[in-house]
Amino acid sequence: MATTGLTEWAYPLAESLLAEPLPRRWAHSLGVAERARLLAPILGEDAELLEAAAVLHDIGYSPDLAKTGFHPLDGARYLRDVADADVRVIRLVAHHSCAWMEAEARGLREELESEFPREKPHLADALCFCDMNTTPDGTPTNPVDRVNEIAGRYGADSLIGMFIRRAEPEILGCTARVLEQLAAVKRQPM
Repeated sequence: MATTGLTEWAYPLAESLLAEPLPRRWAHSLGVAERARLLAPILGEDAELLEAAAVLHDIGYSPDLAKTGFHPLDGARYLRDVADADVRVIRLVAHHSCAWMEAEARGLREELESEFPREKPHLADALCFCDMNTTPDGTPTNPVDRVNEIAGRYGADSLIGMFIRRAEPEILGCTARVLEQLAAVKRQPM
């Protein structure tokens, strides 16, 4: 699949999987995609790729797709096996927002990494930034509040609660790197 036209393909697919069964997750995905559009100045030709991955990043929560209970893996497998998606979109979905740490906690890290190599670090950072700066309802937030919200929703002693606290330094690092890139672009003369 060519990278042009990715968003025209991705939005209806994500909507078909999330809007009805999981409307809040759909609102979150739309918000993450909105954040992705704001990063276009630092992404160049990868801007559409990131937006497509952003709107698709949580499709693994769809009841029709949930097989392992680990949504990055379930979503990536669907995109690969059923949707014939762009390999870079698949990789971003598989590894979004420090997924390797959660995969490790679930005993799925080797499976995740053997099936789906990681995408370029700047794109992984960008998708993490978009996800962790968006509330469950799709509105802007900051990564500290987002991590606290996730830990609170799942419980501090839950697998997700422990994972998100472990991932917090990397999430904050992703955010800092993306903000540095945005600042550098804004400083450049026209």
